[in-house]
This record gives sequence, structure tokens and C-alpha cells, in this order.
Amino acid sequence: MSASQIMSLFSGIALFLFGMSVMGDGLKKVAGSRLELILYRLSGTPLKGVLLGCGVTAVIQSSCATSVMTVGFVNSGMMKVKQAVSVILGAILGTSVTGWVICLSYIGGEGIGAIFSTATLTAVTAVVGILLRMFSKKPVLSQVGGIMMGFAVLMFGMSTMSGSVSSLGKAEWFRGFLVSLSHPVTGILVGTVFTAVLQSASAAVGIVQALSATGAMTFETALPLLMGIAIGASAPVLLSAIGANTEGKRAALVYPVAGCVSALAAAAVFYIAHAIFRFPFLGAVMDPVRIAAVNSILRFAMVALLFPFSDVLESLVNLLVPGKKTEEDPGVRLEDRFIGHPSIAIEQSRLTVNAMADEAENALAEAMNLLTTFSDDGFRKVEEREGKVDRYEDALGSYLVKLTGHDLTKRQNQDVSSILHTLSDFERISDHALNIAQSAQELHEKKIVFSEEARHELDVIRRAVAEIVRLAFSAFTEDNTVAAARVEPLEEWIDNLCDELKTHHVERLQKGLCTIHQGFVFNDLLTDFERISDHCSNIAVAMIELEEDVFDTHEYLNQVKEKRSADFERVFEDYQARFSL
Repeated sequence: MSASQIMSLFSGIALFLFGMSVMGDGLKKVAGSRLELILYRLSGTPLKGVLLGCGVTAVIQSSCATSVMTVGFVNSGMMKVKQAVSVILGAILGTSVTGWVICLSYIGGEGIGAIFSTATLTAVTAVVGILLRMFSKKPVLSQVGGIMMGFAVLMFGMSTMSGSVSSLGKAEWFRGFLVSLSHPVTGILVGTVFTAVLQSASAAVGIVQALSATGAMTFETALPLLMGIAIGASAPVLLSAIGANTEGKRAALVYPVAGCVSALAAAAVFYIAHAIFRFPFLGAVMDPVRIAAVNSILRFAMVALLFPFSDVLESLVNLLVPGKKTEEDPGVRLEDRFIGHPSIAIEQSRLTVNAMADEAENALAEAMNLLTTFSDDGFRKVEEREGKVDRYEDALGSYLVKLTGHDLTKRQNQDVSSILHTLSDFERISDHALNIAQSAQELHEKKIVFSEEARHELDVIRRAVAEIVRLAFSAFTEDNTVAAARVEPLEEWIDNLCDELKTHHVERLQKGLCTIHQGFVFNDLLTDFERISDHCSNIAVAMIELEEDVFDTHEYLNQVKEKRSADFERVFEDYQARFSL
């Protein structure tokens, strides 16, 4: 090969890899987000896991991405290793689809057939893609344009590679090199190392297809190379084990173990059968289409061999990574592996903030109980829950800030903004729960007893606050904006109640029915109750703003209170009747 041909080969490889990356990223943005969520929600049975793993990999064009996501699911406790096994087996099969896409770059013909040639297809795809990319105002169409541009670059890269190596078919040294690769051990080792360096099985298969276009590659050479590629594809997944817990490490080991065992098993079966029956097709000359076909058949055979032994594969990785299952807080499911998959990261953030909301609500309920029945154990539980909510806030805040550094859709940005807005509200409610517990502790230690009238008033306001917390929190966790709309009328009634109770308390102080010490605690409790209702209002408003695509809290609240619609008045009167003194 001349220097210009070598440079042309490397430029073709560079364009091919870049085009594949651009196309894959575009596919993830257009369809991947939905498929990623489906993958983790529906991979309940082994067969479903294989089909979903195959489907997601075929769409996002990366078995590595599918497998790394799966490792993240296992590491966060969302998925078990047994489920991960079937999904990764599906990913091993799904990555063979890319080889058939690459075959499009070898379409040729004369006359009318030239209309459907690679050059024409590449040109049309590139022109339509750049027009969509530059002039479409719809994000989805712009992303489709990006996919088409990536595909065009991939096709051009493949054509460049094929052109640069076309003369190799006549070179004796090249033919000798391919003959050396026909030895199963050598071919498998070269394919494994080559793929591990490229970090992409699809790219490795594409380069083998380009080499096959020279007409010098036979089935005997191609098969061990493809087996090695199937093994080497697991190298990037192994890196995902870094920082993972025991279950995550086991999941990360599934791909390399499955790839090695199934590829070597397929090799053993094939070459033993060849030794007995002497297959005549080993000398058949390969082309890109035949490479794609053999790759698909090989991977299907690998998956078919391992699928009945999924339990054995799970036991094997458990044996290779000893140790008990890591017991972690089930509420925290924030995985850095999901940062590159915003839909999953947002879903996990939502599940975590829901767990945070549960802790805050439980802390408040326990603190309320302490006002009537104080215990040191109950007080300690409130402190523990409040500390846990603080840790949730820190973890979620850091995670969501990392997520905002990635390319998000408008809706995803709004979801992240909504969660960030509500984090502080849940945290502040847990703070007020601790304040209430401390007030209960003061009442207990100083043996302060409220008058019967004050106790009745506190009981009414406590029930109203418990109701607004239940309403706001359930609306948030269930994403129910209808329920969220009922929060503001109750918040306004609680404000009125607090003002009225403060007035009554001043009157009791003036009459000598209450003491100064009682007054301090009573006012502290009312302040906490009022602030809790304010934070519930913030949570509900954030939900409604997201639904209506309006982000001005003060303007929204002013409009609600000024207009006071018939629905608002009806709900307000209902709460007024339920929580009157």
C-alpha cells in the first residue's frame, strides 16, 4: 500500500467511527429515551429480557451502551443479576443489526440501478439530513437530520475504506496474513484485541466487511475473526464495574463471561463438526453481505447456546465475584452511569425524591405524635429521618447539576427544574418536623400543659396541616395535577387559621389563662405549621407550572388568589367546614 492509500484507510476509519457515533447519539435522542425506560420496566422474564435487550441495542446501535445501562440498573437495585443476564444476551444478538446497515454502502449498479447506488444514497441522505438539521424548528426533525448526517458520514467512511484497500486483494503479503488468521486461535485472538482497542464490535465488523470487499477473505478467515470480535466487545463493559457494588460487578462480568463462553462453545462445536464432516464452504469467498449474515448467525447461535443456561451463568458470575449482596439505602438510586441517558437519570431522580418525600412525611407524622405522647425513641426517629432527608437533598442536588451539563430536551429540562425546585421544600418540611419534635421535647421536659381551648385549636391546625402534606405529597408522587390544584385553597385556609389562633392566644395571655412559656412554644408551633403549608403550596405550584409551561410562581399565585375561581371557592369552603374551630 502506498502512503496515500494508508492515509485514505485511516481517514475512512475515522469518518466511519464518527458517523456511527453521530448516528447512534441521534437514535438515542429520538427513540432511545423511551426504549431505555421500557428496558428497565419490562425486562421481567428471560425471554422478554432477551427481546428487549436485542431491540434496544438494534435501535441505539451499541451493545456496550445497553450493557452499561443494565449494570447501572443492577448496581442501583432496580434490576437483579438474573434479569441482567437475559438483557445482555439480547444485546449480544442486537449488535449484529449494524452489519446489515453497513451493507447499504456496497449497493452499486449501472443505468437505472445507479439511482440506488451507494453514492446516490449517501448524497440524498446527506442533503436531506443537513436541510432538516439547519432549517427544521422541531427538535425531533432536527435530531432525525443528525441521524441522517451520521449515516451519510458512515457510508462515505465505508466507501473510503473499501477504496483504499481494494488493491490489497492482489497483494501476496495480505493474502498470507489472512491465511494466518484462518487458524482459529490466531483469528479469535486478533479479533478480540482489535475490538478491545476499537471499543466497538460494530466498528470492528464494519472494518472486516471493508476487507472482505477485496475478494481475498474466505469463510475460514472471517469466522474466527467474528468470534474474537464477539469476545472483545465486552472490554468496555468491564470498565463499568469500577466503583460498582457486589451486584454491579457481577452484572458487569456477565458480558465478558457470556461472550467468552458462548463464542468458545460455538467454536468448539463448529470445528469439531468440521473435523468430522469436512465442511466444503470454508473456502468460500466472503463479501460484506455474507459477513453480516455469518455475524448474525454466529451471534444467534451464541445466544441460543447460553439462553437455557442463564441460571448457570448467573451462578458463575456470583462465584467469580464472591460476597454478599450489598445492602444500600433502597431510596437512593442515583447512578452516574445513567448521566449519559437523561430519561433514566430523571426517572431515577424522581423515584429518589419520592423516597425523600416519604421520609419527610413520616418524620412530620412522628413529630406530630410526640406532641401528645412524647418518647425519646420517637424523638430519635424524627432526628434520623431528618438527617436522611438532608442526605437525599445533597445527593439529588449534585446529581441533577451533573445532569444539566448534558444535552436535554425541553421537557427533560423542565422535569429537572421541577425536581430541583421541590427538593428544598421537602428538606425544609423535615426541618420543621424536627422543630415540632423539639417543641414537644420542651413541653415534656418542662412539664408545660396547654389549656383545653389551646389543645383543641392545636388539634384542628394539626389535622389541617397533616391533610395538606398528604395532599401535596401524594399529588407529587402520583404526578396528579388535579390533586395539586386543591392544595392552594387549603394553604390559604391554614394561613387564616394561624392568624386566628395567634389572636386567640394573645387574648388568653391577656386574661392570664396562658403563661409566657406556653406562649413561646405555641407560637413556635404555629410558625412551623404555617411554613409547612407554604412549602406544600410551593410543591403543588411547581407541578402545575410544569404542566402549563409557565414558570413564575408569584404571578401564578397572585392570579389564583385574585381570580378565586368557582372551583377555588368551593374547595376553600369545603376545607373551611372541615377544619373550623
